[in-house]
Amino acid sequence: MGVRRADLIVHRVDNTIQALRAGTAKPVRDIAWLTKLFGDRIDRIEPGFGIEKLGLAAILAEPLIEAQSASSLIEEQVTDVTPLIDVLGNRGGQRIFRVAPVASDVPERSVRRIAPIADEDGATWPLNWPRPPRLLARPELIEVIALLPDHPPVSFTWRSKRRRVKRADGPERIFGEWWKHSSEWVAVRDYFVVEDDRGERFWIFRSGDGVDAETGSHKWFMHGMFA
Repeated sequence: MGVRRADLIVHRVDNTIQALRAGTAKPVRDIAWLTKLFGDRIDRIEPGFGIEKLGLAAILAEPLIEAQSASSLIEEQVTDVTPLIDVLGNRGGQRIFRVAPVASDVPERSVRRIAPIADEDGATWPLNWPRPPRLLARPELIEVIALLPDHPPVSFTWRSKRRRVKRADGPERIFGEWWKHSSEWVAVRDYFVVEDDRGERFWIFRSGDGVDAETGSHKWFMHGMFA
C-alpha cells in the first residue's frame, strides 16, 4: 500500500494536540519524500512548553502499483511531475487540477476539472476556432459600440474601463443545446476575438443574432482572455 494522505499528530506536555496533514497526488511510501512534505510545514507547530510525543497516521492509503522503467535507450522519457504537484498542493490555497475537454458546443460546458494526474480519456479540444486559455466562470456584461448584425465592436467598456478595438475576427456562431434545455431552442451567440489598442486580446460575444429578439437579448458579454 502507499499513502495518499497522512497526519503528523503532535502531543504536547500540556495535554493539547496539534496535527499537520500532507497529501500526495499518487500513492507513495518514500520515507524521504514524506519527510520533506512534513518538513516544509514544520514551522506551523507551536511547541508550547514542550512536545511529549509524535504520531504518524495514514488517513488514506491506496494500492501501490510499481511501474517498470523503460529499457529502451531511444524511448522518450516522461518527466514525473507528481513531486511538484505534492509540494504545491501541501502549501494550501486552491486545489490543484487540470482541465479537460467535454463534448459540448457551449463554451462554459465544454471544460471540466480533473485530477492533475488523471489518465487521458481521448477527448480533444476543438481546433476550428481559437479558445482563450482563461475562461471566466460566468460571462460578464459589457457595454459595446457596434454595427448590427455582423460587425465587430468598435469599442467596449469592461469593468469601468473603455477599450478601443484595433483588430477583430469573427463572428463564430454558437447555437444553444436545444436537446438539453428547451430555453435554448433558438438561442444564438456570436463570438468575436478582439484586440485593443494595447495589444490585449479578448473573447466576447453578443447574445442573439442581432436581428431576431427570440435568439437572445442582444447584450454583449466578456467571456475570456487570451495570453
